[in-house]
Amino acid sequence: MESSDVELDLQRSVQAVLRELSAQAPALQRNQGMWRWSLHKKVERDPGKSPTLVRILLRELEKAEREDERHVIIPLLHTLMYVLTKATGITEELYRRTYAFCMRLLTLPTPYCTVALDCAIRLKTEQAVPGTLYQRLVIAEQNLRSELYPYQERVFLFVDPELVAPSVCSALLLEIEAAQVQQTPEACMRYVVSHALQAALGEACHTSALQRKLQASPRHALEHYFHAVVAATEQMASEPSPSREGHLERLEEIYCSLLGPAAAARGRCSSDPLPDRPPSIPLPSPHITFHLWTDEEQLWKELVLFLCPQSQVRLSADLEALDLRGFQPDRMLARASVLSTDSGIERDIPLGPDELPTPSSPEMEHAGLQRKGGIKKRVWPPDILMPGSWDGPLGLHRRTGRPSGDWGLLPGVSRLHTARVLVLGDDRMLGRLAQAYHSLRKRETQTFCLTPRLSLQLYYIPVLTPEKLASSRHLELGELAAFLGRADPWYESTINTLCPAIHKLAEMPPSLGRSQTVDPFILDVITYYVRMGTQPIYFQIYTVKIFFSDLSQDSAEDIFLTELKVKIQDSKFPKDGFSPRRRGMTEGPGAELSICYQKALLSHRTQEVTVSLRATGLVLKALPASDTEDHMCLNVSVIEVVKSSNLAGRSFSTVTNTFRTASIRIQSQDQRLLTLLLDKDNRRTFRDVIRFEVVPCPEPCSGIQKSKALWLSSHQQKEMERTKAKPKPLLMPINTFSGIVQ
Repeated sequence: MESSDVELDLQRSVQAVLRELSAQAPALQRNQGMWRWSLHKKVERDPGKSPTLVRILLRELEKAEREDERHVIIPLLHTLMYVLTKATGITEELYRRTYAFCMRLLTLPTPYCTVALDCAIRLKTEQAVPGTLYQRLVIAEQNLRSELYPYQERVFLFVDPELVAPSVCSALLLEIEAAQVQQTPEACMRYVVSHALQAALGEACHTSALQRKLQASPRHALEHYFHAVVAATEQMASEPSPSREGHLERLEEIYCSLLGPAAAARGRCSSDPLPDRPPSIPLPSPHITFHLWTDEEQLWKELVLFLCPQSQVRLSADLEALDLRGFQPDRMLARASVLSTDSGIERDIPLGPDELPTPSSPEMEHAGLQRKGGIKKRVWPPDILMPGSWDGPLGLHRRTGRPSGDWGLLPGVSRLHTARVLVLGDDRMLGRLAQAYHSLRKRETQTFCLTPRLSLQLYYIPVLTPEKLASSRHLELGELAAFLGRADPWYESTINTLCPAIHKLAEMPPSLGRSQTVDPFILDVITYYVRMGTQPIYFQIYTVKIFFSDLSQDSAEDIFLTELKVKIQDSKFPKDGFSPRRRGMTEGPGAELSICYQKALLSHRTQEVTVSLRATGLVLKALPASDTEDHMCLNVSVIEVVKSSNLAGRSFSTVTNTFRTASIRIQSQDQRLLTLLLDKDNRRTFRDVIRFEVVPCPEPCSGIQKSKALWLSSHQQKEMERTKAKPKPLLMPINTFSGIVQ
C-alpha cells in the first residue's frame, strides 16, 4: 500500500473516532468502541504505520486546540500515547511537537492539565531514551525480576457468579487464558530486548535476524541480554541529562554481541535490503487473575498473597522497623518494644556478616566496656500519622484527578506493587466492592501492612442483563455506569459499550482453541482501560446504623455506595413495649415517619430540619440527580401520602418530595415496620426495622493514634484532637480516563 493510501486509511479511522465523540448517529452507536480498537489494530499488525498515525493524531490535537474543541483532546491524547508506547521509529521532531502540545495544555483547568502533565513526564523520558515506556510496562505487568526497575503490577478481575451469567464468566476466562498461554517470561524478555534495540537503532537493526537469534537463545543467555538491555535503559533514564548518543552506543554493543560483528555490519549495510514490513513486536496484555467473588474477605486475601513473595530488593530500614512480614493484626506498631537478652555490653553482641571490623580498625581499639540500652524501641517518625485516604479537604463537591495523599507513606519508601482491581457487574457488585474497600481500610488501621507497599487502583466495567429481558431493571442497575459515562465521554465510548459485546461473546460457541484466539476484543479493551485509566472519580461511602423492633436484637451497622431504599412492611410490631398510637391519627396507606436531617449547604453551616409525615416509601441516592449537579450528598425522595376530604369521604393521594442532606435519621412513629434494601442487592436486606441513621462513612480510626498521643508533643496532640473532631469522609475512587470533564 502506498504511503498516501496508508495515510488516507488512517485518517478515515481517526475521523470515525472523532465523529463518535461528537455525534450520536445510530450507525455510529452500533459500532461504539470498535473504532478506537480497530485503529490500534492497524498499527499493531503493521508497525511501520505508527509514525504516520502519530502525525495524524498530533495534527488533529493541534486543530482541536485552535478551535477549542476540548471534548476530543483527552481521547486523542490517550490514543496518541498508547501508540507511542508501542511504536518505534518516531522522529525527534514528532516527540518535540507532542511534548510542546502537552505543555500548552497545562494552562487549562483540570482534568486537561492533569492528563497533560502525566503525558509530558512520560514523553520527556521516552524522547531521551527511546523504548523506556514499553520496557517498564512489560517488566511491571509481567512481573519480570529486575533490580533496577523492581515494580510489579497485577490485574485482579472479580466477578460475582450470582450477578453475572456463567456463560459470560466462561467466555472471559477462555479469552484471558488463550492470550496468556503465549506470554511466557521467555517470550516477554525477547519482546523487551527486540523492542529496545529496534527503538534505539532504528533502520540499522535487522529485526528479523535479531528475533531469530533470540528465539534460538537458551534461557540463561536470554536473561543475560535482558538484564543488559534493562540496565542500559534504566541507568541512562535515571541520569539528569540523558544522552541519546550514549544510549545508542551501549545498545549497539549489545546488538553486536547478539548477532556478532559481521552479522550486525550486514544489517547496517545498504546492499542488504531490510524487509518491507518489519516483524511486529507485540505488547503483551497484563497478567490478569480471574476470581469468582464468593468470600467477603477475598479481596484482602488476594492482595496479601500478591505481596507475600518477597522481592529481591531489600526493604528499607523504615519498612523493616514496622515488621510488615508478620501480618499480625494485634501488633502495636507505635511502640513495639523488644526485651534484650544480651549482657548489655556492646562488645559481647554478635556481629552480622556485613559488620565484621578488621582487627586494627578504630572500632576494635575503642570497644571498651560501653553500656548498650537493654530496651530497643522502634521509633515511629513524628510526622507520620495513621494513613489518611486519597482524598483532600472536606467539601461537598465530588473530587476527581490523581490521588492527593499517599495513605501515609513513610519517608524514603516507594510502593513497588500496584494492584489493579477490576470488577464486572452492576451497582450491586459495586456495593460489594465498597464493603470490601471499607473492610480493607479498617484492617489497615490495625496492621498497616499493605499501605506502605501497595498502590490500589479500582476499575469498573458494567455487565448488565440484556435490555430485552428487563429494560427498566437494566437502567436501574446501571446508574453508576451511566454517571461515569456522563462525567467522562471517553469512558462512555470505550467501556460502557462493552456490555453488548460481552454478551455476544458469551453466546458464541467455543469453536476456537485457546492458542488460536485472534484479536481478543474484550481483553484488548480491558488492557487499554487499566493502562490508560489513571484519573479516579471519588464516591462517598455512607454508613447506616439500623435498630430493630425486637429489643433483644442488637443494632446492625452496614454501608452503601449508591442507594438505600426503604419500604413499608404490612406487618406491625408488637403492642407491648411501645407507646400507643396518638389520638386523632387516621389510619391510611404507608407509615407515619419522623425524619430529622441536616441540609446539605455549601457553606458547611449546620441547619437541622425535623418533619413528621406519612409516606409509602423512601429512596436515598448517593449519586447526583442530574448531569449538572456535582454535590457529594444524599438525594432523598419521599413518597408522601396526602389526605384530602370531599363529599365522597376521605381520600389519599401521593406526591414525591425531594431534598438533599448530609445525614438523616428516620423513625417509624406508628406500628408499621420498615424494610431496608442496600445497593439494590436483595442479599443485603434488613427487615423489621423501626429506626435507622445514615451518615457519611468516616475514615477508619486507628488505635495506634491513641498510643502515639502519649509521646507526641502538646502541639501535635492538639493537632490530632482537631483532626479527630472533623473526621475525613471515606471516599472510594473508581478510575476513568479523564475524571469529571466540566
